[in-house]
Amino acid sequence: MKKILALVLTLTMVFALSVPAFAAEPQVEVFWYEESDVYLSTVRAELNNELDALGVKYNNQFAGTDQAKQLDQIRTAIYGGANLLVVNVVTSGDPDTAQAILDEAGDIPVIFFNRAIGTDGTDNEVLDAAEAACFIGTDAPEAGHMQGKMVGDYVLANYEDIDLNGDGEISYAMFKGQEGNVEAIYRTQFGQEDADAILTEAGKPALVYFDAENTDKYQVDLDGAWSAKAATEYMDTNLVTYNEANGNMIELVICNNDGMAEGVVASLQKAGYNIDDGHVVPVFGVDATDNAKALIADGAMTGTVKQDNVGMAQAIALTVQAVLDGAAPVDALAALNDERFTIAPDCAGKLFVAYAPYTGE
Repeated sequence: MKKILALVLTLTMVFALSVPAFAAEPQVEVFWYEESDVYLSTVRAELNNELDALGVKYNNQFAGTDQAKQLDQIRTAIYGGANLLVVNVVTSGDPDTAQAILDEAGDIPVIFFNRAIGTDGTDNEVLDAAEAACFIGTDAPEAGHMQGKMVGDYVLANYEDIDLNGDGEISYAMFKGQEGNVEAIYRTQFGQEDADAILTEAGKPALVYFDAENTDKYQVDLDGAWSAKAATEYMDTNLVTYNEANGNMIELVICNNDGMAEGVVASLQKAGYNIDDGHVVPVFGVDATDNAKALIADGAMTGTVKQDNVGMAQAIALTVQAVLDGAAPVDALAALNDERFTIAPDCAGKLFVAYAPYTGE
């Protein structure tokens, strides 16, 4: 009998050691694709404040642009008893990645945010099939359309001043944040296409990419970090060959985020542009970060598209609270549908935070 009791106690101890120690209170794990992204760092600060105010216990984790690492982090969090996963995916636009995360999560609710989980409706299929998942972000093409209109209107109104070499065409550079990223794809496309539509309708030539040998017509941050550093290095190199002295100066720069726009401005200022009493090469970005607003106020940057970091954080935090209180993610989103937040017309599990143009006016 003693041997049997000893065996039972041993098995009980082994079992206790082998199961995850689930949290005694709701535990929210927040996963970020990268820690130094300028815009997302402002979202994180706001989200931390919102969750703190709600009394929600949470933990931030950073993948360093490594999707495999993020999946490992998610598995560990699930094993550790996470009640809710809030995920800023590394591999944007890939529904298979989102599905892999949902497969790992099982019945645990997942709130994807900011970085799209599919393109052309493939994200809708994933969200529609999931019982406990949703997406909070932006309508990706919207920023590109806003930026393209902003660029087109500005160039049309200031054509002669922008055309440094007087050849009747505007030479532009395009900085793309990351290959495969849905937001970067649409901003790259519409930031140029919509500007061209405005110019050609007014009888002006379309924009001309500065480097005829670059058939992609953009330069990309190879680290996928949308960084000011990468943009500065590219622009420094560009200006060695494409400059005012050679008659082929880059006359306009379109950036997919404000971090890269800041990097471009830094390079231009080293070359004597975009400073007091100097010629201003128009530079446009996306995000309306505080640094970008300051550059616009100083006249060193021309415009940006506001991506509402406060609204993004609030939408995520309110959804977190509703889900922890027992609501399905789709129902949590429905309760937020107002002038700032819009349910996607083709998917009840997708909430958009509105963009807005910003020129400092």
